[in-house]
Amino acid sequence: MTPLDGTGLHLAPMTAADVDEVWALECSVFPYPWTRGNFVDAVASGYDGWTVREEDGALAGYYLLMYALDEAHLLDVALSGKRQRQGLGRRLLDEIVARARSQGMVSILLEVRPSNERALEVYRRHGYIHIGRRKGYYPAGAAGREDAIVMRLDL
Repeated sequence: MTPLDGTGLHLAPMTAADVDEVWALECSVFPYPWTRGNFVDAVASGYDGWTVREEDGALAGYYLLMYALDEAHLLDVALSGKRQRQGLGRRLLDEIVARARSQGMVSILLEVRPSNERALEVYRRHGYIHIGRRKGYYPAGAAGREDAIVMRLDL
């Protein structure tokens, strides 16, 4: 495990053994979470997934990157509820940038719900710019579907 400097947290590659715990965290923080199968497929496909753990081993967060040519796609990122609003999201985004650069990427793409104002603000402050919109991308319960804002960070 690699220390996430200055946080008391450690990073480790995501494995199939982490899926149930990662999925439980996903379900606890998102109103429309990925399925367990999405995580199984991501790990099996070799996506660049990392867990973020407390010193006692408890899961505090995770992220998943997919690489295509020279561009990384941030597929999913989350921190547990008790670890939110402590500046750790920004610190984790720094780690994601470092990881993408280490793989030779020149930019990172992501999608985010327009209703997720807190995430949008974190991404903007981190330098991501709005480059597009995907209509009806996310499920939204009784509202039907919600668009996705597409953002990019040039590395």
